[in-house]
Amino acid sequence: MVSDRILHRALIALAVVGLAAGLVAHATGRAGLAGLLWTLTTLPVAAGLLFAIVRDLLAGRLGVDIIALLSMTGAVLLGEPLAGAVVALMYAGGSTLEDVAVGRAEQNLRALADRAPRLAHRYGDGAIADVPVEAVAVGERLLVRAGEVVPVDGVVASEQAVVDESTLTGEAIAVVRGRGSPVASGAVNAGQAFDLRATALAADSTYAGIVKMVAAAQATKAPLVRLADRFALVFLPATALVAFVAWLVSGDPQRALAVFVAATPCPLILAAPVAFIAGVAQAAWRGILVKGGGVLEALARVRTVLFDKTGTLTMGGARLLSIETAPGEDAAEVLRLAASLEQASHHVVADVIVQSARERGLALELPQEVRETLGTGLSGSIGGRRVTAGAAAMIAPDARQAGWALRALRRASWRSALIVFVAVDERPAGALLLADELRPEAPRAIRTLREAGVGRVLMVTGDRAETAETIGAALDLDQVLADRLPADKVDAVRYEQQRQQTAMVGDGINDAPALAAADVGIALGARGASASSEAADAVILADSLDRVGEAILIAQRARRIAMQSIVAGMGLSGLAMLAAAAGRLAPVPAAIVQEVIDVLVILNALRALQPVRRRRQATIGESSGRELWRDHAALALSLDKLRAIADALDDAPEARAAALIGEANALVHETVVAHERADEGAIHSLAAARRAEAVSLAAVSRAHREILHLARQLDRLAQNFRTTDLPATDLPATDLPATDTTADRAAPEGPSADRYLVRDAQRLIESLLQIVRIHTAQEEDIYAAFLEP
Repeated sequence: MVSDRILHRALIALAVVGLAAGLVAHATGRAGLAGLLWTLTTLPVAAGLLFAIVRDLLAGRLGVDIIALLSMTGAVLLGEPLAGAVVALMYAGGSTLEDVAVGRAEQNLRALADRAPRLAHRYGDGAIADVPVEAVAVGERLLVRAGEVVPVDGVVASEQAVVDESTLTGEAIAVVRGRGSPVASGAVNAGQAFDLRATALAADSTYAGIVKMVAAAQATKAPLVRLADRFALVFLPATALVAFVAWLVSGDPQRALAVFVAATPCPLILAAPVAFIAGVAQAAWRGILVKGGGVLEALARVRTVLFDKTGTLTMGGARLLSIETAPGEDAAEVLRLAASLEQASHHVVADVIVQSARERGLALELPQEVRETLGTGLSGSIGGRRVTAGAAAMIAPDARQAGWALRALRRASWRSALIVFVAVDERPAGALLLADELRPEAPRAIRTLREAGVGRVLMVTGDRAETAETIGAALDLDQVLADRLPADKVDAVRYEQQRQQTAMVGDGINDAPALAAADVGIALGARGASASSEAADAVILADSLDRVGEAILIAQRARRIAMQSIVAGMGLSGLAMLAAAAGRLAPVPAAIVQEVIDVLVILNALRALQPVRRRRQATIGESSGRELWRDHAALALSLDKLRAIADALDDAPEARAAALIGEANALVHETVVAHERADEGAIHSLAAARRAEAVSLAAVSRAHREILHLARQLDRLAQNFRTTDLPATDLPATDLPATDTTADRAAPEGPSADRYLVRDAQRLIESLLQIVRIHTAQEEDIYAAFLEP
């Protein structure tokens, strides 16, 4: 690449000097010398072009460059050295313009690699030493000074850090990372100096992966660029035919030469590569690393997108759902002891437990004598008490036999939740239920895909069908494939590929086979050296789901601009060719006209560097938006009480269960259904005012219908229970209900009559909770898009 650019610069310099010297000689009456200078100018450029053509032929490619070679050699042989020199200048100038344009388009990509850190400040032996980043080992403590680039991936070892991740994610606002929060190499310290504990080697860190992907992006060639070469199979004989007919009809070989000069296909040579490299650069600026123009062109034609669920459509982490306690235990104390112990763990769930305790203002203690058993849990001393947290088998062999533990396991099962048991002084004290949650930007991401012309959006997951179907209904997905192994995901991708161009979006190692099998594999928020990003064709560094749709929009725009440049450039060249065949355009003017066309094509192709703009029209005022959010805040209280009712149904006797289900049914119809009916009217009003958002509004409407369907099912189920005079006890409106309620104290340990109907009611309530929370996020996203600026 560098040698080609040097050659192009040398040839353009020779062409400019030779053409100018010839013009001076011609002006002074030395026509012979002028012709010789022009010929000597043309021949080196023609020789360089001949070498490039032979190299392409040996590689199995026939390019349109051959027309430029015929133009230059024909001009020399027919005694038109000036025309030959102008064509030589045009070709060399076009190649140089392409180099300049490509260099500008690659600037964002090179900036990522050029900013790679070289040194790290490492603590050791009572001092801080500067060492090469390659010498940093996992677990070592580093100092990151103000304004410096983070050298390796790590976690914050100070109280907090303020980092600028714009180079990685495209987000211009600096973010605050607390102690223990991950920080990627390549981010910039935008605040005071902080300590960092390395979690990866330099070679395995984010920036190392970025450098590899940049190299791949610069080395590939888009299919549309190769398509331009295939145009030569038609364009070359067509040009020769027109030139031959012009010569045959007029008897003047100069017309044939003028046709070849006017037909020199620089628009084909320049337009596609410049547009696609510009598109790759624009994607990189938005935190989307695309591995070359070929991937970008394939991405532009995607019509089916498959999503993994965990870590892709959902956050991939966990949030605390509830605290289940043994009789006589305090829920807050169970959480405090567990969080104190988990401070010593590196497990991802540990961070969630610790953060949940801190959010509730619990005072944590430093753990002592911590021992961790891989895959089962850890134990340690907290304030003189022995605390253990982990799987049920580790806490106590008979923990599964206790009524409260069985209840906790059942709740974890139907919520697809992870359960962490906690024991104090070898006595089971409680359990923490943690579950994944949907990404807040998921509805917006699906809407963006629909706007980009994606016809099928599917979810393929190894999770249970009940949980997956709830998310699929809320997001208006076209199909949900649950209980799928990694091999099943590959089969799903291959099946969809038979129908349309397909992309797979995932984040984990188990997604790597499907990412590699898809036409375009997209790794979401993956580290640069991970298995998923290595297998993927594009990596979204921002870890934001809506960048998937943005990547497709960028790709479509780059492809559209490339096609516009090709069609417009070839159309103008065709008109010039016909004018030359008719004798209206001599060889020298034809060369000048073609040079103007080249410049226009280059400038148009560079439009792909500009960000994609999506038109927005405001249709509602800010007051309407505030009213919606107030309604959602009130609705959240009802949802919390529904969650408490579902928990209380675990071991309630039949009469008590009937009362609780009746209360849940009334609560659903008085609050949830009423809210949905009122909101559906507002949605129809928005649809009438702005039909461009029909797809996204349809998704909200479908979720609304699913909520009403579940509400009707709950109502029918409630009729199956006989009425009772027993009142339902008021339940706490909290998402962390204490399990020692009146219902729980009166509940027998064993199952009671109609227990299957109770379980069905619990699942219906749980499904309603999930879909209503997702639906409210959809509504808030839609209303935000409609708000006045």
